[in-house]
Amino acid sequence: MNNKIMLITYADSFGRNLKELKSVLDQYFKREIGAVHILPFFPSRGDRGFSPITYEQVDPQFGTWEDIKEIAGEYELMYDFMINHLSRRSPQFLDFIEKHEDSPYKDMFIRFKEFWPGGIPAQEDVALLNKRKNHAPCERILFADGEEEDIWCTFSEEQMDLNLDSPVTWEFVERSLGCLMDHGASILRLDAFAFATKKYGTSCFFIEPEMWEMMERVQKILAAKQIPMLPEIHDHYKVQLKIAEKGYAIYDFALPVLVLHTLYKGNCKRLKEWFKICPQNQYTTLDTHDGIGTVDVEDLLTPEELDDVIKKTGKNGANFKMDFSAKAKDKPVVYQINCTYYSALGEDDNAYLLARAIQFFAPGVPQVYYMGLLAGENDYELMKKTDFPRNISRHNYTVEEIRREVQKPVVQKLLKLLRMRNEYPAFEGEPEVSDLPDYMLEITRNSNDCRAVLRADLEKKMFKITCGDHSYDFSAEEN
Repeated sequence: MNNKIMLITYADSFGRNLKELKSVLDQYFKREIGAVHILPFFPSRGDRGFSPITYEQVDPQFGTWEDIKEIAGEYELMYDFMINHLSRRSPQFLDFIEKHEDSPYKDMFIRFKEFWPGGIPAQEDVALLNKRKNHAPCERILFADGEEEDIWCTFSEEQMDLNLDSPVTWEFVERSLGCLMDHGASILRLDAFAFATKKYGTSCFFIEPEMWEMMERVQKILAAKQIPMLPEIHDHYKVQLKIAEKGYAIYDFALPVLVLHTLYKGNCKRLKEWFKICPQNQYTTLDTHDGIGTVDVEDLLTPEELDDVIKKTGKNGANFKMDFSAKAKDKPVVYQINCTYYSALGEDDNAYLLARAIQFFAPGVPQVYYMGLLAGENDYELMKKTDFPRNISRHNYTVEEIRREVQKPVVQKLLKLLRMRNEYPAFEGEPEVSDLPDYMLEITRNSNDCRAVLRADLEKKMFKITCGDHSYDFSAEEN
């Protein structure tokens, strides 16, 4: 993978389909974007693509494999693979419903009657689970023969968990990954993998050593075409460190909340502490389709500091998704802030540009969500219209909107930052953070006999970037 900005977008959010996405990228962002994470573009019946029916087709409403090939010819591509689950509308699950015990796919899904002693989880079993529901993670399925069963379902009712102890499941995994590798994947994002291994008497989340065995098996399949894997997990930052120690790239999901805290307080003490220990082989984000995770900064911020961030984003229009797992203890806790990053910062241009500058100087390959690329504001209308809180940060831009939004002064300055990050060779080196008072932040990147320096006054939200003989002052007009 190259060390250039990666855009995160749905197939129909930056233009109505893949053809329009390619056209928009070529026309407005050719120098600014080097790779694209196209969020699931497969036929799906839920969670906006994350409930795939198959990986062997492109959803016709988005385009064809030929459209994907056209984009892959100009940009490196990241694809998602949901190893934890498959749509209940998939051919495999439909066959299971129709034929029940005679289906060749009956062992592909997790049947409560076979997983739990006695066929039903006890209350203490359910309490142990890391779950996204306030009840046992299952769906009651009516089969064609009239029988009913509870089938494991961690997320929505459309997403049926896969049984990774079954050979038939791994046949499906190998075939699906082979299809993605054959159609232009440069890197694979392993979505929700920490939920994928289930073991009685545990939280059924990131279970060791089974988790490592599963990841190694996936990476071995991808190694046939030298494709790296990016495991996706929101959890305590030490889990990310553990994954990095195994040689995998990780997501820096701690950075978004740490940057918010830094800019809200005008103090980078916590951020500098993180830079001392965070992995170098990582992908950085400020915003994604899933909002801003909070569990990732546990023990990097105090509970009071995190609560302050949550309250401030709430004042700026955010809504919240709650955690019902055992670690939430007496009551559900916020595990996700749903808000665009621009709105989280009070739609303050200077604060937003400084946030991006910090991200681009941090260790790792930067990812920018499509709404973040256009400094998008919270879409309350879409959220209310669809009655889905996460849609507050999932606006769908038409080509005409993009043509208009890209001319905003804040976006023009942001694009200048992206070009600097992509084209200046200093960013191949590791960052060095200067020892300054905590209201000041100075990060230096050195490589290829080139030097880039970010110097920021966090209280005033003013910053300057120096790249060799070029100076960019984002607290005033460019020099």
